[in-house]
Amino acid sequence: MQGLIEMVQYELTPIRPPSEARSLLVRATRNCPWGRCTFCYAMLYNRERFQLRPVEDIKQDILVMKSLAQEITGWAGEHGYGDRIEQVAMHNGIFWLTNGGVKTAFIGDANSLIMKTDELAEVIEFLYQAFPTLERVTSYARAKTVLKKTPQELRRLRQAGLSRLHLGLETGDDELLVYTDKGTSAEEMIEAGRRVKEAGISLSEYVILGLGGEDRWKEHAKGTARVLNAIDPDFIRIRTLRILPGTPLEERVEQGEFKLLSPEGILREERLLIELLEVNSEFVSDHVSNILPIDGKLPEDKKEMLERIDVVLQAPSDLRGNILQFRELTHL
Repeated sequence: MQGLIEMVQYELTPIRPPSEARSLLVRATRNCPWGRCTFCYAMLYNRERFQLRPVEDIKQDILVMKSLAQEITGWAGEHGYGDRIEQVAMHNGIFWLTNGGVKTAFIGDANSLIMKTDELAEVIEFLYQAFPTLERVTSYARAKTVLKKTPQELRRLRQAGLSRLHLGLETGDDELLVYTDKGTSAEEMIEAGRRVKEAGISLSEYVILGLGGEDRWKEHAKGTARVLNAIDPDFIRIRTLRILPGTPLEERVEQGEFKLLSPEGILREERLLIELLEVNSEFVSDHVSNILPIDGKLPEDKKEMLERIDVVLQAPSDLRGNILQFRELTHL
């Protein structure tokens, strides 16, 4: 089995949401077409120019993965592991195959929605043909790219089987959007989010706690809440700012221009954000960077979520410091 796995070759996207950890990863584009955000993880893999992969190459990768899934399933059945296909697959480094087949797929890299609509729809439809057990197909997108698609194009993608889009809002504060070179405005973020939802596509919006630093944490929380309230996304996914080596934001920190928010400050910012949210969304802290795992369904769980933050913020200073220091150390 191991020898077969080593011989199989197909391209993998180097970045995906944590929620897609068990998804089949399909590389439709390479790198990021924007690649200018001053804080961005894209800096880790965007040293090369953005590329659109030919549809036939993408399809060939899908067929290779289909063949791999069939080989694993067949081997498991022949050796008495037919009820443990998922375990066999994971043992061989394949995390996207379950006992019931392939359930979810993620199309990368950073903004595959930039593909021509018909070509992306063709890839999605081919995925479902190759893996009839698929229940969800997702991708990253930029707000600007969404706005370049007509409502009809977005509905076409939904009909093809695009289940969810992951959009990096990061902040709803226009001054911070300029400062971080996101290349879009709060109003464009709102319009893009609404268009995704109107097309019937599930929407995950990402927020970066701490992005306002010491100087604009309140504006960051208030502006972000305003934008999210206007969109009402299906998911609000929280990240906490980590300064990556070699990024423009690292230079600003070193020069003293950008003052990092303390862990306690991050929690106060998160508390204000949650307090101001008026949405029907899943609030998810599904990233290792987050200081506290604050999760819940809004508005039902808002009171409990705020109380969980208050337990830490209102703890005696020495205990609060120990809690936050522990969380920091475990996330290094």
